[in-house]
Amino acid sequence: MPDTTARALALWEHLARAGAQGPLTVSAVPDSLLCPPGWCGIVHLDGTTLATAPTADLADTLRAVLARTRPAEHTDPEVLRDALPATDVLGPATLAYLARDDFRPRPAPGLNRRSAADPAVEALLEKAGPEEAGESGLAELEIPLFTLTEKGAVIAAAGYEVLPEEVAHLCVLTDPEQRGRGLARAVASAAVAHALDQGLLPQWRARPAPSRRVAAALGFRELGAQLSLQLG
Repeated sequence: MPDTTARALALWEHLARAGAQGPLTVSAVPDSLLCPPGWCGIVHLDGTTLATAPTADLADTLRAVLARTRPAEHTDPEVLRDALPATDVLGPATLAYLARDDFRPRPAPGLNRRSAADPAVEALLEKAGPEEAGESGLAELEIPLFTLTEKGAVIAAAGYEVLPEEVAHLCVLTDPEQRGRGLARAVASAAVAHALDQGLLPQWRARPAPSRRVAAALGFRELGAQLSLQLG
């Protein structure tokens, strides 16, 4: 997937405000969007690691550790905790991408489009709880969502956020009481098809194994992971 990998890396270079220079690049970028402000951010994609730190001293520290760590472990929090003065960690989150030729659609009848501000969608977000609703990112989406309803209630919804470099970041949520029925695959498939029709590169960022399985079922390939570290 050379073209897919290049497009994905271009997104993270944009967010890092720094370009990748070879297999390992660590830059001091105070306003990097790879991580929360003041943190260090690491993205590893298909053999290339791009990292940022808020100061030059922390960048030197991070670079020295990553240089002596196997690339596959650059986003492993257990490995890095042993070598760095990390006070907090976010992730890792797996990064998966989908080329059009790999897409395995899962069409479903009864799909409809709703705004994220639709009361039925808001009810789904409330039922899922603040943590899962926030993780899904659905509430912030401007493009109408693809939804499935049952007895008047939205039981699954999916959409995407258009990121820089023409990347579509997928957002999916299923009613906690309705999981295991293939609903996430159905709504996500519709959102992916829409993104591909717009010429966008679908991105699936996930931590839980069930979410990763949904992505794999649609044809996404895991190319790497993202990790954020707060260093003391």
